[in-house]
Amino acid sequence: MISCVVLAAGESRRFGPPKALADLGGTTAIETIQRTLIASSVGEVIIVLGAHQNLIEPHVFNHKKVKVVHNKNYKLGQASSFQAGVASVDKNSGGFMLWPVDCPWIAASAIEELARTFEKDRPRILVPVFNGRRGHPPVFNASLKKEILDLPVSEGLNALFTRYPPQEMQAKDEGVVKTFNTPQELSNVKKSS
Repeated sequence: MISCVVLAAGESRRFGPPKALADLGGTTAIETIQRTLIASSVGEVIIVLGAHQNLIEPHVFNHKKVKVVHNKNYKLGQASSFQAGVASVDKNSGGFMLWPVDCPWIAASAIEELARTFEKDRPRILVPVFNGRRGHPPVFNASLKKEILDLPVSEGLNALFTRYPPQEMQAKDEGVVKTFNTPQELSNVKKSS
């Protein structure tokens, strides 16, 4: 089984309102991601909330695959939220994806392709690549769980990528590299989609 940790705990300082609630045309980023994951072979979806939890939680689906984790240390940044999610990953999980909420355009087909490649090769870290650019969601082998939980948040996840150069998977889906941090970036991606 593969788990997915969805990061939606950030303060959205550059975006303004919570990025999880960004309007993608009749639905929100967090809802879009959940629909993609529920329809996929991913076994569990762990949504990490922090800042704006009370605004985002009503958009979390009541589904057997989905659970919520609250990161009380969200001000320490993304690595602390990933650690909060990883700490609650099912012990039978062979690996876990890291999906930031500001990358909602990833197709279910890309998730399936990542899962298949990971199950076949069992790398320490697997990263999708589109047109030479690394994207999301990376997949981490469960053997790295303790190391991730012990990682100083000041180091961040890039320390792991340095320690264990990821295996790259050529993705057919441009969604793996589409992301937004500001309202203007969101508008630009929506126009180009």
